[in-house]
Amino acid sequence: MEESDLIFFENLLNQQLNELMEMANMTVDEIRSSSMEASDLIDKATLHIDYSFKLRIRDRESRLIKKIIQALDRIDDGTYGICDMCGEDISIERLKARPVTSFCIQCKNRSESLEKAFG
Repeated sequence: MEESDLIFFENLLNQQLNELMEMANMTVDEIRSSSMEASDLIDKATLHIDYSFKLRIRDRESRLIKKIIQALDRIDDGTYGICDMCGEDISIERLKARPVTSFCIQCKNRSESLEKAFG
């Protein structure tokens, strides 16, 4: 992979990381600042459902944050863009579609097929 590609992906991953961290902080601030005291039970239930939904989204995003950090670590150690299973280069197109991936498309397909076969 060329140096310009690594710089592109490092910038992209850092941008995604910053956006996710900002959204997480906004959610925490929103929950802290808002009052859980609503005027009636329906308002309380609606507020609770809304917070629950936001927290589930943030949970998914926290897993993505971990993957982004791992991808940035791979850039730093020189292994970004190399498949963890077969050791071959991951295509630029695949990395653009999923910058946090650590598997080439062939190995990912093989892995998914095995998961389907063995549950």
